[in-house]
Amino acid sequence: MGTLRIYGQGGAKLLASEGRAALSFWARLRGLLAHPPLQPGQGVWIAPCNWIHTLGMRFAIDVLYLDQERQILHLVSDMQPNRIGAPVWRAHSVVELPAGTIKSTGTGVGEQVEIAWDHQGE
Repeated sequence: MGTLRIYGQGGAKLLASEGRAALSFWARLRGLLAHPPLQPGQGVWIAPCNWIHTLGMRFAIDVLYLDQERQILHLVSDMQPNRIGAPVWRAHSVVELPAGTIKSTGTGVGEQVEIAWDHQGE
């Protein structure tokens, strides 16, 4: 399937160059459990999804909640391990990024997120 590139601001800024998708029930359930800390450039797009937790995780993450058109509805910066987030009822999907990505990229509510499949090397 390839990796994902995740862009903010309608494609103007790169949020993750080495993303992966969690689209099946089992992939969404597993999420980042037992995953090493995300490195800069890594991320996970979870769909469908409107609620997450970090139970059992060992590192903090930044979270973008996206609507059906992939516009950012809500942000959570530096969500610490072993927390339960509040559902964002209008969200259709979630992007999980390394903690600090929201701040370092200036990402904000209302921005359009683009998800691009990178099929190179397949």
